[in-house]
Amino acid sequence: VCLQAKVLYEFVAEPGNNELSVNEGEIVTITNQSIGGGWVEAQNSRGEVGLVPEDYVQIIHSQSGGGSVPPLDLSFFDSHASTATSSTTHQKTNGSDPWAAFTTDASGGFSNNWAAQPQGTETGRTSTHEAWSSSVQSHPQAYQGPGNPDSEVPRMFPGFSKSGPDLYLLSKQGPKGKEKLPIYRGEVGPVWLYPEGQLDCVVADPKKGSKLYGLKSYIEYQVTPNVSVFHISAAFGPTLKRLSLPAADLLGRFEEEFIKMRMERLQGWMTRMCRHPVISSSDVFQLFHSYKDEKDWKTGKRKAEKDETVGVMVFSVIEPEETLPDLDLLEVEQKCEQFSRFTKAMDDGVKDLLNVGQEHWKRCTGPLPKEYQRIGKAFQNLSSVFNSSGYEGEATLTDALTAAGKTYEDIAQMVAEQPKKDLHFLMETNNEYKGLLGCFPETIGVHKAAIEKVKEGDKLVAASKITAPEKITMTKRASTMSYALQAEMNHFHSNRIYDYNRVMQLYLEEQIKFYETVRLSVSRWVQSISVQS
Repeated sequence: VCLQAKVLYEFVAEPGNNELSVNEGEIVTITNQSIGGGWVEAQNSRGEVGLVPEDYVQIIHSQSGGGSVPPLDLSFFDSHASTATSSTTHQKTNGSDPWAAFTTDASGGFSNNWAAQPQGTETGRTSTHEAWSSSVQSHPQAYQGPGNPDSEVPRMFPGFSKSGPDLYLLSKQGPKGKEKLPIYRGEVGPVWLYPEGQLDCVVADPKKGSKLYGLKSYIEYQVTPNVSVFHISAAFGPTLKRLSLPAADLLGRFEEEFIKMRMERLQGWMTRMCRHPVISSSDVFQLFHSYKDEKDWKTGKRKAEKDETVGVMVFSVIEPEETLPDLDLLEVEQKCEQFSRFTKAMDDGVKDLLNVGQEHWKRCTGPLPKEYQRIGKAFQNLSSVFNSSGYEGEATLTDALTAAGKTYEDIAQMVAEQPKKDLHFLMETNNEYKGLLGCFPETIGVHKAAIEKVKEGDKLVAASKITAPEKITMTKRASTMSYALQAEMNHFHSNRIYDYNRVMQLYLEEQIKFYETVRLSVSRWVQSISVQS
């Protein structure tokens, strides 16, 4: 069976290595997939045959008469969210820009003030830098790195409203017996009430599993909470959970590294959920951390399915403290526009950094090391030529040229390995925020719809569709929605400053180490020349 494939990245063959040069976007035929070592044999349209890195091509379809080969669905892996059962449907973005309906005005008077650890960030004390273990690659260009800006980033929190704000604004009465979610006045404005103890968990120990008599395989990750779960009987205690994710059977020699990367992303997602005061204290999230057996899980699941406070009705259990006055309509609208401008501007900035970072990653793991290698080989070749002169005073110069060549080869290796030490974490943070920011257009859209509904209040009263007291209630509820949006944005800002402060510190520290290592390598070469002289 021959497979047609599209070339994802340009690859320049090294002379004498039986490699095949291919251009980005070119269609080639895969003639042998069993080469191993991360390589496949391919034939281009000119009939030339050679080896290309398997990660540089994407299978399109089979040329045999046996029908097309369906691509492996890895969309589940791309979601940070995971569940305790494998039957949950996972939503993906449709590829369209969620900000298309909003203004492109990037102004808003915001500044990125650096701050210490904010509320809700007590988790994640283990550095993500330690969670990523580098492995030796047999080809410097084979691994393109995480955070590809061209890949779809699933929404961190799927849309919470399909019906618009009317269900909440015009509801006759709220759910009974539900614990209120308080909002109080903090130093930065309205904020959520954070729990006294911080829930945390560790994702580790990936293991392969299978079901349906081995027809379906998956990866299990062990999730261990740090404390007894809040609002649930302490008798449950800290328990061990496993999340099922599908296996990546077609990833060959990159499977282990791929699984580690997905485990790191799952850890990041779980840490972010633990940070959020509303999500971390929710019955569903605590059930996930605390259930003892299948019976507990099913009981909690049935209870969650009957919960009335889903979608926009979650606002019915939000309760701003009495010191927070009801906002007037103009102030609500101004707050909404302010958040809209900022999140749109940040979304653009995050995507730009992802694009620039991905291009830099490709250059560091591809062309740039090759340039250093070629310079190194050129020095060593010149040294060999000088050695052939037969002149007795040649040794000092030729040894220096050889040392220079080896130094450049060492630098090439350092350049190729550096992105996984610093750029990786910057890209992953931006990739995560790209998903988070994709939630805001719909969230802001619901608030804007609420504002428009309140503006129609007088008309609705005149048409006898609502009463005057109901109009007052509707206005008060729009104010509650605004306070919830402000509390959520303040939580977002606090975590954003903390996250970027941490990741930029790591990035700059690793960059300093890199250039210091390069300086030491060159210094050793210069010292060897001085000694010989």
